[in-house]
Amino acid sequence: MWPTPIPPGPNEQSVWDYPRPPRPERVPERLRVVLAGRAIAETGAGYRVLETSHPPTYYFPPGDVVAGVLGPARRAGICEWKGRAVLYDVAAGGFRAEGAAWAYPDPTPDCTAITGYIAFYAGPMEACFVGDALVTPQPGGFYGGWITPGIVGPFKGGPGTMGW
Repeated sequence: MWPTPIPPGPNEQSVWDYPRPPRPERVPERLRVVLAGRAIAETGAGYRVLETSHPPTYYFPPGDVVAGVLGPARRAGICEWKGRAVLYDVAAGGFRAEGAAWAYPDPTPDCTAITGYIAFYAGPMEACFVGDALVTPQPGGFYGGWITPGIVGPFKGGPGTMGW
């Protein structure tokens, strides 16, 4: 059963107005990921990917991720819209989060803007920020969207939403 979208208010976006297939777009805000008390990724040149029913997923240029925090890439699943992904373990300051980051080394033609860019699951990180806004992880453990103020759902990812 399809959910009833929450109507967006002033200065809000509904994930139900996002496109399918997904669309990457530049992000004007600074993006930051914190683990073990330090920024392990920070950029002013990020992208977000907008996809129907999902909060945006944010991608960092590889050069804006601190050297040594990502483990070796390992093959992961395939997204019908973005292509085959690789997963990375993320480690800093004695903390290790398995499979907590991913990238698309050779994405589909519509997503070439994010080729090799790194995305992080917000849940295993200490904190993630879009501008000054603290991120809430997308529900469930499969998708990696970042929920910020001004984004309304309901969001795919929690129990009972896989068929959306």
